Amino acid sequence: MSRLDSTTRLFALAALAAALGGCAGGQGDLDQWIAQEKAKKGAPLDPLPVIKTFETFEYKAQDQRDPFGASRQEQEELAAADTGPRPDQNRPKEELERYPLDGLKMMGTLGSGATMEGLVKDPDGIIHRVRPGSYLGQNYGRITAMSEGQIDLVELVPNGVGGWMERQASMALTDTK
Repeated sequence: MSRLDSTTRLFALAALAAALGGCAGGQGDLDQWIAQEKAKKGAPLDPLPVIKTFETFEYKAQDQRDPFGASRQEQEELAAADTGPRPDQNRPKEELERYPLDGLKMMGTLGSGATMEGLVKDPDGIIHRVRPGSYLGQNYGRITAMSEGQIDLVELVPNGVGGWMERQASMALTDTK
């Protein structure tokens, strides 16, 4: 077995020497290619972009109205909104204030003169008795007058600038045939 081991060792050394010999001296063509590539002239570069200089702007309207704030008219409306009509938020709501005014129907009246009461039907089909001073509709509508064919009321609606304004409304007797 020692002869087999020495033959294997000799063969392995020969293969190693051949492999190392193949690595030496093979860089001549690589060095030549690198030299050729370095000698080539590159494509011209684009010129650097011109940097624009911006003019500075000096704001000189400090004494004028702020363009993002409320105008004088809006400021006056806001001030007037504090003094205009307001709904009474502490008053207990009445049953017919749950429904929009256009969902309610006048069905008739009972009595006459100062004791007249109106009959108003809600969307659920229930008929309610109302009198002047009663509230109905979702816009704080308060009944101001009543006749056999009509109920007049005043609603409080937002005016768009934080306040409230009064709006006249009425309900006419519907034909129940």
